[in-house]
Amino acid sequence: MVAPMAKASLEDALKCPIHVLPDITQTPLDIDIPAKYKAPSSILIVGAGVFGLSTALALTKRPEFASTSITVLDRSPEAGVFPARDASSIDSSRIIRADYADPAYAALAAEAQAHWRQTDPSSLGGEGRYTESGFILSADDGPMVREDGTQTGIAYAKKSWINAMALAQAQGRPMSSVRMLHGSTRLSKIAGLGEFADWGYVNEASGWADAEASMKWYYERVIATGRVKFVNGTAESLETDDAARRVTGARLKDGSTLSADLVIVAAGAWTPTLIDLSQQAIATGQVIGYIDLTEEEQKKLEKVPVVLNLTTGLYMIPPRNGVLKFARHAFGYLNPKPLSKPPLGNPESSKPPSSVVSQPYTHLDDADLSIPEEGEKTLREAVRKMIPWPELRERPFARTRLCWYTDTPTGDWIIDYHPYWQNLFITTGGSGHAFKFLPVIGDRVVDSIMGKCPIEFRDKWKWKAVSDVEKAIVTEDGSRGGQPGLILEDELNRKA
Repeated sequence: MVAPMAKASLEDALKCPIHVLPDITQTPLDIDIPAKYKAPSSILIVGAGVFGLSTALALTKRPEFASTSITVLDRSPEAGVFPARDASSIDSSRIIRADYADPAYAALAAEAQAHWRQTDPSSLGGEGRYTESGFILSADDGPMVREDGTQTGIAYAKKSWINAMALAQAQGRPMSSVRMLHGSTRLSKIAGLGEFADWGYVNEASGWADAEASMKWYYERVIATGRVKFVNGTAESLETDDAARRVTGARLKDGSTLSADLVIVAAGAWTPTLIDLSQQAIATGQVIGYIDLTEEEQKKLEKVPVVLNLTTGLYMIPPRNGVLKFARHAFGYLNPKPLSKPPLGNPESSKPPSSVVSQPYTHLDDADLSIPEEGEKTLREAVRKMIPWPELRERPFARTRLCWYTDTPTGDWIIDYHPYWQNLFITTGGSGHAFKFLPVIGDRVVDSIMGKCPIEFRDKWKWKAVSDVEKAIVTEDGSRGGQPGLILEDELNRKA
């Protein structure tokens, strides 16, 4: 038992020694005080996708940039249409979830979800742009770790389950809103679908967004500020002042140039064509298929949750307007092609940038483009497993497309200044999971521009030195299915 403390008298208190702080006007402080950030007079953002639009809007809200002119350049061939219609963010739907194996991304996604849940007509989630349908994250049984030491889909799913429960508790939601589902039969029953995985959990607080409508809403908000100029045009290369080691702007394919004091490259899967990102990021093509439904079929499926199997990468998002989407979150297809001009490299590097880079190939390049047979067969398997209705088993896809990711080895983004070229900031590497962060990522980008990158993301988002330039980039965070290293041209030729 602890004895009670004696009551000190006023006299005793006055006898206590007083630790006097030194006179800080006379004593040098051995600490670094960051200089006040000086905003550039002009900024050029290359790319009007998730990173580009979100950054543009965030810049207009910061008083430090009140006098900065902001220009957004996008390769969209249609005047007044931003971003281009083949951008990865222009689609019928995207999953909105805070279900991450990494607690830092889970917390940031939860912050973004607060914006998506604002569903009045004037908010991002309003007018049907966001639907909280619930989400089942699942995987097939198997080892937690592969032979090379990387985690598997089942490991990712179970870590995500733990983080999802922690978020539910922190947000005051009932723990029953995040429920473990063991066994394919139980998964099937809760989802109201076929048997598609061995283990998973349902998170009632996740859902999906109408991606194209959300990007339109965001673009209109940027336009409404009156601060941002949008320019249609394709950046072919970055302009530099070699003597000053400085990037000064971008040269367009039509020969014109746009200059700025700070150039932010947010060109998604097209970024590696402008900047040498060897062993940091690569463009990969992902398959998507859409099936037309009858009105009766729409009613049967519109209330089911989003489902994703991390072992196969296959997922399904509930239908809207009679269209049901299937896709595969996979290692993807590579499309190595020569560039007319090599990407901007680091002159101090021992190896010059390659002029052959994996590049997006979309329906804007070929209006008749369809996905490879390998991808279509896999999506057909998803249809048969997830919705085992006889009438859907062989129903043709009304259309298919390739969605182009900018993949990094860890799935982390790149949000940092270039290590050699001054006035060049890169924000890319979405790795197929950036869209849900649309309402918050721009603020984090601007924080990073100002030297205030969130501490939990500093190592994740920093420009990374390359130790093995010959190693292939494969995203090995446990969230991918399919086979790595497939070449798009080879797979398309198999179909021919």
